[in-house]
Amino acid sequence: MTPKELLYIEDALGHTKFLMTQCSLAANQLTDPQLKRQAQQLINENQKLFTKFFNLV
Repeated sequence: MTPKELLYIEDALGHTKFLMTQCSLAANQLTDPQLKRQAQQLINENQKLFTKFFNLV
């Protein structure tokens, strides 16, 4: 894997981690159960994506 590819993966990991954090903050503040579930689903999907990127390294 080239250094440029590694930088791309590192950047992607950072973005997915940021999205998980933001969705988690939103989920904790939401009172509507449906919106809270949607935010949790986004966290789960980003966690899967994070794992896929991490496994490339």
